[in-house]
Parts: sequence; C-alpha cells; structure tokens
Amino acid sequence: MLVNQIGRSNKVQIEKTEVEISTPDGQMPAFLYQPCEHGQKPAVILLMEAFGLTSHIQDVAARIANEGYVVLTPDLYYRELTNNKFGYEEVEQAMAMMYRLDFGKPIEEDIRAAIAYLKLQPYVFPEKIGVTGFCLGGGLSFLSACKFSNEIAAVASFYGMVLDDWIEAITNISVPIYLFYGGVDPFIPLERVQQIETRFQELSKEYTLKVYPDADHGFFCHERSSYNRSAAEDSWNELTQFFHRHLQKSV
Repeated sequence: MLVNQIGRSNKVQIEKTEVEISTPDGQMPAFLYQPCEHGQKPAVILLMEAFGLTSHIQDVAARIANEGYVVLTPDLYYRELTNNKFGYEEVEQAMAMMYRLDFGKPIEEDIRAAIAYLKLQPYVFPEKIGVTGFCLGGGLSFLSACKFSNEIAAVASFYGMVLDDWIEAITNISVPIYLFYGGVDPFIPLERVQQIETRFQELSKEYTLKVYPDADHGFFCHERSSYNRSAAEDSWNELTQFFHRHLQKSV
C-alpha cells in the first residue's frame, strides 16, 4: 500500500506493508513503513499505546517515515489477536489488556525480535535504529534503553510509566535518551519524574528530559481529549531533531 505523507515542505510516497516478526511465542504482526526512495536508511521502532496498534499510531509511523526513516510498528497484543484495539474512551478495557502483558522476559523477547527483524533488512543501516513510543510504548521504549543499549542508537519516550526495576536498570543505559512528560499527568506524578531524573543525574548518564507544565497524559494524540497542541508540536520538533542527530548518517 502506498501512503502519501505530506511533510513540512515536501510530499513523500510511503510504502506500507504488513509483515510478521518471529518471536519465541509465535508470529507478531507489524506494519512496516518505507519511503519509496532507494538506498539504505536509518530505522525507528514505534511502540504502541495501551489502546493497541491504533490508526493514530499508524499515522505517527507515516509521519516519522516521511522524515526519512524505515518505521516498524509491532502489535504487542498479538497473543490476543481478536478485539485487541480500543477507542480512547475505552480506558478500562485498554488498561486491562495492558496489564495482561508480561513485562518480564516475554515483552523483552518481543522487542528484541523487532530489533533483529530490522537489522536483517538490507535497506536498513543496522547500527542506526531508534526506539520511540507513547503511553505503554513510552514505558517500553525506556525498557528498551535499559535492556538493548548495545543494539540500538537512540530512544525517545513519551509519557511512559517506568517500573521501579527499570529505574534501577538506568545504570545499563548507554544510548542518548529523550523523555517527554506532562506536568499534570495523573498516571505519572512529577515526584516520579523527579525520581527518574535524579537517578540519571546520580549515574552521570546522558539524557534529556522535558516536562510540559500544562500537558496531561496522552498530550501528543489529537484524537484524545487530553490533546495539547503546543506540547504536541514542540515535542514533535524535538523528536525529529533528536533522531536526526543520532540516527542520520553524517555525509
């Protein structure tokens, strides 16, 4: 499928294909987005929200691809393939599905499989793979930095909940990481954000953290009531510049 994606000053054709990624628990469906230009490109793994692999996440994938990246969006709910996407008003159902995930070895194997899949593609620079995500995907992007710093080149996490074990595991992070949070997010209080930042500082880690004071959880998504246009636009600009610095090959 070809997707016309309009950028700031250019119109790029993006090829969208459905692929399957082999994991220890079976085949994980995913969408792959590629600019229709020839040659190798850096890649980004985009990890979904608690609401599943929604049309919004697919739209974000196309936007990132328009910036010159191959983008992979795995369906992390593949173990429950039916009824595994939710509307933004179905918060309780989405949270229930999310909490059925095993945040230990199974989810780590899923992320590892997605990284391995991209590294095998001849049109991807294997040393230039980034990870980003929102909500559930923001937390799992953080986990990716903790677990797979040797396999990836940069991580950007949007309002991701971070488990206590992951805060301890910050010691393992060796890639550039950018963390975006909302100042009035009821799921991630500022005290938690401060705890995360203090850990980075104690370990003298390279990181960037930005809090949008008036932004709520889900501020990036225009389909949600919590959408905050100024925070969404600023964080998008920050994201694209961050990935450009760390993923685009210097000429």
